Amino acid sequence: MSIVTPPGGFDVVIVGSGISGSIIAYQLGKAGKKVLILEGGPPVPKSREDYMQTFFTADAKTPESPYPPTTQGASGTDNPLGQPDPATLNTPRYTVLQINAWQDPKQCYFVYGPQAATSASDPQMTFAFGSSYERVAGGTTWHWLGTSLMHLPNDFQLKTKYGQGVDWPGGANFYTQLLPYYRAATEVIGVSSDRDPMVDLYKTFNVQPNGVYGPDYDFPMPGIVPSTNDALYQQNVTALKIDGIPLFVTPTPQGRNSRPGKRRQCAGNTNCIPICPIQAKYDGTVTLAQALQTGNVQIQYQSVASNIRLKGNQVSGIDYLSYDTQTGPSTGGGTAVGKRYVLAAHAIETPKLLLMSKGNPGYPNGVANSSDQVGRNLMDHVMYLAWGLAKKPVYAYRGPLATSGIEAARDGAFRSQRAAYRIEIGNEGWNWAANDPNTTLADFVFGQNNSQLNGDSVNAQGTALRFDPTLPAYSQLFGSKLATTLNNVYIRQLRLGYLIEQVPDPDNRVTLSSQYKDRLGLPRPQVTYRIREDYVRNAFVSAKQASTQIFKALGATEYTREPQNAQLSGPKASATTFRYQGQNFIFYGAGHIIGTYRMGSSPSDSVLNARQQSWDHDNLYMVGSGVFPTTATANPTLTIAALALQAADNLLHDLG
Repeated sequence: MSIVTPPGGFDVVIVGSGISGSIIAYQLGKAGKKVLILEGGPPVPKSREDYMQTFFTADAKTPESPYPPTTQGASGTDNPLGQPDPATLNTPRYTVLQINAWQDPKQCYFVYGPQAATSASDPQMTFAFGSSYERVAGGTTWHWLGTSLMHLPNDFQLKTKYGQGVDWPGGANFYTQLLPYYRAATEVIGVSSDRDPMVDLYKTFNVQPNGVYGPDYDFPMPGIVPSTNDALYQQNVTALKIDGIPLFVTPTPQGRNSRPGKRRQCAGNTNCIPICPIQAKYDGTVTLAQALQTGNVQIQYQSVASNIRLKGNQVSGIDYLSYDTQTGPSTGGGTAVGKRYVLAAHAIETPKLLLMSKGNPGYPNGVANSSDQVGRNLMDHVMYLAWGLAKKPVYAYRGPLATSGIEAARDGAFRSQRAAYRIEIGNEGWNWAANDPNTTLADFVFGQNNSQLNGDSVNAQGTALRFDPTLPAYSQLFGSKLATTLNNVYIRQLRLGYLIEQVPDPDNRVTLSSQYKDRLGLPRPQVTYRIREDYVRNAFVSAKQASTQIFKALGATEYTREPQNAQLSGPKASATTFRYQGQNFIFYGAGHIIGTYRMGSSPSDSVLNARQQSWDHDNLYMVGSGVFPTTATANPTLTIAALALQAADNLLHDLG
């Protein structure tokens, strides 16, 4: 479909149709502004059945498994995971499976450098980045969990309050300015939550006594019913403390329907990551459809932005390459022209586009990069996982993947010494932690012990881990005995996830590979990623101690497995393990790709001002989690939506 330029031209050109790009397009479109969206992925499917079929047939049910381009295909000697070579794809992206092949550019879209150090204790060691993303219409909200939490006031003033990281522009005032947009964001997403638990939570952190949204506000829908898993924690953790802070369980605001409405009611499929089969969970295509229905918004699919043109210090157009098939050549392209421009292509692809655009006079380091901050300060919520077995059934694998959390450790005086975290209570048993139900099934069929349930081993507390002492080690079961054993395991599985804040490090960055390109001939991202601050590593130590304390209070047996020493050193060191204070740790990605074009108070150390507007080019805006100066402590999507709404207001003001 060709672009139809309206009389007078486009008011705004947006790159990317994820949640940020779609929200801005809708806000501008319903205000009568003419908007063009460039989207690198294919058109939104009429139904998600094709995506579901791809998910069903994928060997690994990773976050990206349902979505194009295909992540799993024919395997071979040189490609045991069956991953396509990124050089053969027009819109390759980073996937979870690629973490296992992180040093192989023929399987991994990211090019890593420098490579892993020879000593695991070396603070300069390069890790594999733990989180993935999508390059389709709707963006990564296709596979997000749905958690819709706000940041806390002190998250915006981390440097001023605790001497760590940096402040957001305006500090605590930024939080105050964002409050009405947070409220609006819950309406855009359609958040389900009960107000009373939220009031209790924010009282803990000395926020407004009636909660952040005001005494007259109710969420769009009542909260999702907590699981029996949640109830077990609620009954047992209230006597515990972390760094002197009492613990309690808080139902989590969810971006999914708790009752029928414009979307279906959540049916508890427990595969929210990677895909909600009935679209009870919000994704960006919901708002994209609203934008297109205004009649003022056009979208050009399968069009990859390749260069930003400047005239003086103003953006004058965005070049793009089009394609017909994922592995075919470019079939053309053009230049999209508007009065204002918005980059909403995620925290990897946006800096890549800015850095590629280095042919403009006066900007040899790329567009919007006079500060040399484009691509820097790549962050995630790095995760510590812990898992165990409850004494009695909690009936895992029911409902959304998480319905409650322990939020009390998100703020406190401890943040001057270690990173904060929120604790997510998982409802999916050991699916993430141990790839269950597959691993345990294979153990008891083939006489293995990868789950630690079918052999002789002990945990860090000296507790024997064999699930059924009446069975011989490495039992091979079948029939009713196998079914009974598995059922007794699966219904008692517990999982905790600690989302640990990461502070900005300018050496954690995205640059351009000089050697490796995609099918369109565009350079692939070269990534350097480290977790070297004691501030962050201290939080892993705290999380490990807290898990042991919590599982003990529950009367549960902990099964958390540490990496072995052999994985921690040498040229084949694991991509995501480190040793600290005599202990071995594995970190996981939370799916939150943050930083790389941050906001700030000065053009010398940031890419954008507080309006999400380029310091260098005032007709260029950028949105998404890449604008975050710090990760803060909440899952980022609600804040992303709030910032997009704020940016839309700024654009409307500028357009008049």
